[in-house]
Amino acid sequence: MLSDIEIAQKNVLLPVDDIASKIGLVEEDLILYGKFKAKLSLESLYKYADLGSGSKSNLILVTAITPTPAGEGKSTVSIGLGDALRCIGKKSVVALREPSLGPCFGIKGGACGGGYSQIVPMEDINLHFTGDIHAVSIATNLIASIIDNHIQHGNLLRIDPRTITWKRCVDLNDRALRNIVIGLGGKSQGIPREDSFSIAVASEIMAVLGLSRTIDDMKERLGNIVIGSTFEGRLVKFKELNSVGAVAALLKDALCPNLVQTLEKTPVFVHCGPFANIAHGCSSLNGTLCSLALGDYVVTEAGFAADLGAEKFFDIKCRYGGLEPSAVVIVATVRALKMHGGVVLSELSAENLGALKHGFENLRVHIENISKFGLHSIVALNKFSTDTDKEISLIKELCASMGVEAVLCETWEKGGEGGITLAEKVVEICGKSSSFRFLYDLNLSLKDKVEVLAKEIYRAGKVEFSPLAFKKLELYEKEGFGNLPICVAKTQNSISHDKSLRGAPEGYVFPVRDVQLYSGAGFVVIFSGDIMTMPGLPKVPSAERIDVDNFGRISGLF
Repeated sequence: MLSDIEIAQKNVLLPVDDIASKIGLVEEDLILYGKFKAKLSLESLYKYADLGSGSKSNLILVTAITPTPAGEGKSTVSIGLGDALRCIGKKSVVALREPSLGPCFGIKGGACGGGYSQIVPMEDINLHFTGDIHAVSIATNLIASIIDNHIQHGNLLRIDPRTITWKRCVDLNDRALRNIVIGLGGKSQGIPREDSFSIAVASEIMAVLGLSRTIDDMKERLGNIVIGSTFEGRLVKFKELNSVGAVAALLKDALCPNLVQTLEKTPVFVHCGPFANIAHGCSSLNGTLCSLALGDYVVTEAGFAADLGAEKFFDIKCRYGGLEPSAVVIVATVRALKMHGGVVLSELSAENLGALKHGFENLRVHIENISKFGLHSIVALNKFSTDTDKEISLIKELCASMGVEAVLCETWEKGGEGGITLAEKVVEICGKSSSFRFLYDLNLSLKDKVEVLAKEIYRAGKVEFSPLAFKKLELYEKEGFGNLPICVAKTQNSISHDKSLRGAPEGYVFPVRDVQLYSGAGFVVIFSGDIMTMPGLPKVPSAERIDVDNFGRISGLF
């Protein structure tokens, strides 16, 4: 059996301008990055994003059940669905996030789909791509250096170094950078203080990039970033340091979406990569709007499960972008549901209808979550060879009892052909009327919005705010940020804050230990449990399997 990278390397790619022509783009619309990658030009971005904002095209969100080590395959289904829609004669475009180097070298070894449902060139997309994430890192670190330089040269704004909230970043998992001390070595080396790093995809710059429409919009958001407070307690915004233009100059190319292709030559915009367990977890608003302008059916995904990625897609991205989804696909697997039902990883191949029925409760919660936004959903059963007919039938019956159809999806093995039934059903759902709505009103207090999320989406019985978190929320309300949406940062491995609680926990206490204001991006981040903005590498990282030969041929990505 061929590995993912071997399948990708055997594929013959079309020149990217041929891919562009499928959706009406011409040479002048593109900035080429070699033969198989391109960006939209800034002029074309503005043109098509504006067209997309008024488009009647169908926006399809792919989300999933709570992740497990058994695997779910959300990206594989998203890519395969885009191909399958083309197979049945629909003009489809896929809009995905860019992979982070952290997971590539850590756990995942790549994030471009799998099997015969991939985006290519997968080596480039997984490693560096067009430099967008590097631009995010440099822009973030430029802000950090400007802050410390201002303090070093007199500190006219009277910034209290103890209150600086702006973190440096790097796009790698590196736990040693979570908490550091900078400015050592004497007076000329800066002011000693505690500092920390985030992974680039959890940075506020990544969130700003993902939600900005134009350079002027991005500059306004950059200027509104709160970096800390004065000795007197006044919040300080980055625009007071007079360097917004310099940071925006680093990001001007990164604002433009990247165009690539699937193995079956479906056009794909891959742009921005915020983590959904820390940030808002969606590909860029610009990438989605351009896709809507250029395709009749747009398939996009939100990170992790419906409790994290989908909720943020609706309440943050759709709210800011004026988007209204047409359908939602919830990806599930027999193996993962059995794991939620208590089966250990080594025993998932054996038929176990009891565990499957118990584990279905996790899927039930996510189906219910989607319905709270007034949308129709369908379950895509991502097929594994060990799935039995009885197990598949049981899931279909349980879904049917909730008024939702479950469809077998075989895109990993068969590409677009393996998703034709799913595509046909999705088209049917897109034809139905819906009543999309947000989960909460922005006029609620920040505390009340957190409680709505915790109880309605995460099924908590009670929310407990630490004194620090409560004090910060009061400050943000006082400073005029009370109308911002909430972005919950918590483990992706449970509906709750506790990664050990699989299945469908409910009635527990949801702890909010800290909060952080992302005033530039336009939301307040709530930290629950032990989630961190800088992940660490596992004991045996994927980096140990990745290699390149003397001819530049990469191996080990999957």
